Amino acid sequence: MKRICVFDVNETLLDLKALDGPFERIFGQPGVRQQWFTQLLQSALVSTLTDAYVDFGTVARAAFVMVARRNGREVTDADRDAILGAVRTLPPHPEVGVALGRLRAAGFRLATLTNSTEAVARAQLEHAGLIDLFERTLSADAVRRLKPAPEPYRMAARELDVEIGAIRLVAAHAWDVAGALRAGATAAFVARPGLVLDPLAPEPDVIGSDLADVAERIIAAET
Repeated sequence: MKRICVFDVNETLLDLKALDGPFERIFGQPGVRQQWFTQLLQSALVSTLTDAYVDFGTVARAAFVMVARRNGREVTDADRDAILGAVRTLPPHPEVGVALGRLRAAGFRLATLTNSTEAVARAQLEHAGLIDLFERTLSADAVRRLKPAPEPYRMAARELDVEIGAIRLVAAHAWDVAGALRAGATAAFVARPGLVLDPLAPEPDVIGSDLADVAERIIAAET
């Protein structure tokens, strides 16, 4: 039986570079979007490791405040809301729709698993025109533990009515791939520009340069 492909959303399916323009308009310099997303991931990991759960949107807002202070900028609530609103309208990477369709045509079940709340994830996927390709839109918020903690991956398996080993997490983040593998799932890494695997973590059996490449390798590996 083919494994169920469970996709991370931000950066894996949707292109965060679309936020570069809004960040540059607010901060007046390039590169702040990357600072914000790095801080967002760091703060999310701290929340998870210290058992002090807050939803991903709250973490994103706090990360925005931290980056503004670090850059010595005065930003308004409207600035912050403009960025967080833009997160809901991110475009998909160019190859994503075709790659997902290729996997569906090959008989794979598809779902998403994100640290964002379900409401945000659904809004993102609807705007991107992808939501009908997935049977479920799952959120780590349901178990109040953010990826890469094991609980979200195990929850996904329960919700999809399979054992954890029947899940293949597809992600562009080394920490997400590591979390899935250590929870007992398999994984595939989308090596988008600038993103690399962690040499301290297990290596997935599928690695590709974009989602089209990964989809073909998944099909080859499981058929």
